[in-house]
Amino acid sequence: MLILGDDVRSSEAEYLFVFAQAHEEFRIPELCSVAELYGIHVTFPEEPELLDVSRPFMVLGLKSEQDAIKLASRCILIKSVHEFYAKGKTYEEVHEQTRQQSGLWSRHIPDTSFRFNVEGYNHSIPQRRQRDVVESFSFMALLGKIEMKNPDITFSVFEEYPYKRGVTRDKHEGDGQFLQIYFGRLVAEGTARRLIKMFDVKKRSYYGNTSMEAEISLLMANQTLAAPGKLIYDPFVGTGSMVYTTAYFGAYVYGSDIDGRQMRGKDKVPGIIRAASQYGVAGRVMDLCTFDVTRNPWRCGELFDAIITDPPYGVRAGAKRLGRKKPTGHPIQPHMENRPDDQPYIPPMKPYELSALAVDLVLFARYMLRPGGRLVFFLPTVTDEYTDVDVETMLCPGMEVVANSLQDFGSWGRRLITIRKVTSEKFPPPSFDPAARLAEQQSSYVPAHKDFRQKYFQGFKKDTSPTDDIAVTS
Repeated sequence: MLILGDDVRSSEAEYLFVFAQAHEEFRIPELCSVAELYGIHVTFPEEPELLDVSRPFMVLGLKSEQDAIKLASRCILIKSVHEFYAKGKTYEEVHEQTRQQSGLWSRHIPDTSFRFNVEGYNHSIPQRRQRDVVESFSFMALLGKIEMKNPDITFSVFEEYPYKRGVTRDKHEGDGQFLQIYFGRLVAEGTARRLIKMFDVKKRSYYGNTSMEAEISLLMANQTLAAPGKLIYDPFVGTGSMVYTTAYFGAYVYGSDIDGRQMRGKDKVPGIIRAASQYGVAGRVMDLCTFDVTRNPWRCGELFDAIITDPPYGVRAGAKRLGRKKPTGHPIQPHMENRPDDQPYIPPMKPYELSALAVDLVLFARYMLRPGGRLVFFLPTVTDEYTDVDVETMLCPGMEVVANSLQDFGSWGRRLITIRKVTSEKFPPPSFDPAARLAEQQSSYVPAHKDFRQKYFQGFKKDTSPTDDIAVTS
């Protein structure tokens, strides 16, 4: 979030942002990330009530109209951006403020074709009253032609109504009983939202039961600052949902998974490559490798600009690592020669507990990321048990949290965590050793996401202790 000083604020103009009413906690982190990517200064209001993400309207400061257009072209959650003229609880207030802002719109009076859009949020405004609203702005004395299809400019009026969904009522009941009115000139439509349909999993040539939905994949890609020239890695790539979106934004992508079947599918051409070809980004998929991330082949660090992943947490698929559930005392052999059935050796695997995976992932990111690089991943949490300390205990020196946004499912949710590497100091690769991890931790705090898989299948009952024999559905 960028709150700038008075000297910068005085050179800015105010713009009304209209957001899609979905994933409310994600909108400000996404906006800040895209602003950082493009080097755009955004001024947020200092009053907390004006940053209420439960409402779709927000007035922000930008240096230029071009900045607004750039943000609207990349941010998935922006529906539209408008040059801000006025807001108020009555039309009298809005009209008075609009007169005071005549310097912004008076240049359009002589010969600019125009139209008015009147929209209601949480309400359908009767067409008759829409006409009345438009006529109430007749004091602007616009002389240009009214053009409904392709006007030079569009003036937008938004009436915000209280939330009434789930209540049986007449379509226009409560008309005129709005909370707030906003008025401005349309600058840009949110063109990035079309990508949600483009990357729709149902239209994809290759996907699985753990494939991430398109909108979330795009939001994650924006959090990585994906752009041409960037190199991004997904260590739990699965069916590649994050590969396609980051590559679409111009980044080159590596992917790996302990189970190569998810990446390959059953056809001769790997499934991820087939889907990437569908989106025209197959050339940006650098490679897809099968290995356990805890026994990875990387021989040097600071390779990647970002790491993006959705670690499996046991609801539809559980995280695995090489090893035996019950150690035999003998080392795992990488291969076996002269097998009588001439079949490749498949090493045993054991569960990878989520809280251990999360700590290891942060340590791994610190080693593999370039200074300033980002780690973006989902962390499932138990709603009643979660505290911010859960995320803080995962951090290590040189890493800081940039954003933490909740996708709420009721008794549980998943948090999109964005962590940035803020050091140029060199660190050794992580050992992925449970004993060493416990020795490095400074406290015995148990995060709410520990044993999440067991808690999920037990219905998050606090009085039931976790067990190890609960089946995982796939």
